[in-house]
Amino acid sequence: MNTHSLNFKIRLGLFIISGIALLVFALFIIGKQKNLFDPVYKLTTTFYNVSGLQVGNNIRFCGINVGTVDNISIINDSTVKVDLLIKKDVQRFIKSDCEVAIGSEGIIGARILIITQGGNDAPLAKEGQYLASKEPVETDAIMQNLMITSNNAAIVTDQLAKIMSKINNGKGTLSRLIEDPAIAENINQTIVNLKKSSSGLNENMKAAKSNFLFRGYFQKKKKLAQKKKDDAIKEKEATEKERNKKNSK
Repeated sequence: MNTHSLNFKIRLGLFIISGIALLVFALFIIGKQKNLFDPVYKLTTTFYNVSGLQVGNNIRFCGINVGTVDNISIINDSTVKVDLLIKKDVQRFIKSDCEVAIGSEGIIGARILIITQGGNDAPLAKEGQYLASKEPVETDAIMQNLMITSNNAAIVTDQLAKIMSKINNGKGTLSRLIEDPAIAENINQTIVNLKKSSSGLNENMKAAKSNFLFRGYFQKKKKLAQKKKDDAIKEKEATEKERNKKNSK
């Protein structure tokens, strides 16, 4: 009887100690998340829509968790007030012109608050100071825009499929250009004719040059081109002489 009572007392004591340890551990974890054991100071901001933000969500600055959301309250039908608890050791980095935005931990993660960096010359944010906010982009709006883009892409794809089907079936001007050998032959003949016309034009120009009526014009043009060439050579020689004089000195 006494042995049984002693074993029962030992088990009961171990159960109580385990429960107390588990309670202390839970309080430590919760207190760490809520910054109960760290010195903090409070800031406030407002949003039109908090997009699912909840009390206890993390606050990040430069990608680091620096605090938690302390309270969320509705001021009126267009304003929601959010109280921020920020760790005291990062107060020297939070400027009065910093802005607060709502983000998320990953694509479908919990909502968080993100404090942007302020200007170098701006004063530090004091206890209870209001920070400006950026309204979040609603997920529903993003999904709606994606749906519109997807529908437009489907329409374009369907139209391209119809065009390709007509081309493959020999319908339309483009299909005839691709598949009709007569049209291809006409295009080749046109290119040949253009080459012949170009060759004939060159022959006409040669004949014009040999004609005494145009001989003076072409000779004058030739002399002008030669003069420009001679002037360029003289200028180059003068530049080389000047350079040689400087080098000799």
